[in-house]
Amino acid sequence: VFVNGFPCKDPTNVTPDDFYISGLDKVANTDNDLGANITLVNVNRLPGLNTLGVAMSRIDYAPFGLNPPHSHPHSSEILHVAEGTLFAGFVRSNTEKGNILIAKKLNTGDAFVFPQGLMHFQFNLGDTNAVAFAAFGSQSPGLVTIANALFGSKPPIPYYILSQAVQLSKTTVDWLQQQEWVDIAREY
Repeated sequence: VFVNGFPCKDPTNVTPDDFYISGLDKVANTDNDLGANITLVNVNRLPGLNTLGVAMSRIDYAPFGLNPPHSHPHSSEILHVAEGTLFAGFVRSNTEKGNILIAKKLNTGDAFVFPQGLMHFQFNLGDTNAVAFAAFGSQSPGLVTIANALFGSKPPIPYYILSQAVQLSKTTVDWLQQQEWVDIAREY
């Protein structure tokens, strides 16, 4: 039987391992152009989350690493900084006053909330590694990484649409579409 698109185990066959995951104390490899990596804990990795409406992730940041602008269409997020100093924010879009950046410098022990569906980011301000944990109000929060979606789609969005939308020349759009866009979280 499938519930929410995922197998639902017969309750008589449930084991502790269906509700357990280890390894969140391990630093992930941040050797990429963004200097960050995400370890997901969602229903795909932890079957016991099915129907519970929660998920989480560990985000590792190299010095000056970035979790790039992205959104979660199915969930809000609360981020807790476990180590380091991050600059985190989201954009309130299309308000009476325009697009408003809500951002703050976060230190170890601080938390910040990102509303569902709004574009947000985190940047490591320090010259040492940083670690944060994010919690989501959905077992599958979804992920839309803005640059990857705009410039890395297959097939590509026609240049004339992007040129007009982001007010860049065809040459710049063509160049952006030829880049390799890093995906630090493939499975949300």
